Amino acid sequence: MTENIRNAIAVGHFQPGERLPERELCEMIGVSRTLVREALRQLESEGLIHIIPHRGPVVATLTVTQAKGIYAVRTELEGLASELFAEHASDAQRSALKNAFEELKIALTESGPIDRLKAKNHFYDCLIEGSGNEALGDTLRMLNSRVTLLRATSLKTAGRTQKSIEELEKLMEALSSRDASAARKAAALHVKNAAAAALAQLSNS
Repeated sequence: MTENIRNAIAVGHFQPGERLPERELCEMIGVSRTLVREALRQLESEGLIHIIPHRGPVVATLTVTQAKGIYAVRTELEGLASELFAEHASDAQRSALKNAFEELKIALTESGPIDRLKAKNHFYDCLIEGSGNEALGDTLRMLNSRVTLLRATSLKTAGRTQKSIEELEKLMEALSSRDASAARKAAALHVKNAAAAALAQLSNS
């Protein structure tokens, strides 16, 4: 349920600064107001929405400065996750990540925005799982809402989808070779390029 609202925001169904009417959310998801309010509290804790007195829940607006900060943190965390995955992931975890990547490639080229976001999130869930670092996983998941929003923004850039696939293929090659240093560099480069695309979109909006 929370993911449904999060994804609706990420693909632009609700725009930054726009109110989130509880009645519309109840109808969209098919649940009670009590459950919708619980989901909104979760999204507020993630920084994706703000609860404004006398106005209600409103989609958060990210500034370019905030986005730069998020990408700086994401670069370090995903680089570390990739390094640890290369060093510690089991054969089963490597197989799960490979399957997730194949699904992601299909989703990025053939599916709609929601399915693309879900596939990308699943890929990163597998990467985090294989890193074997619980604290790192918890931190990345806390950041995930805003990263999801920015990920959707970056993929609006012409040609970004194909570039993203190529960058992740380089990452997968390094992970398959168990080259921790190359994996960290590939992950960092992917995030930096995504940052450039998203920041350009934010600057022009």
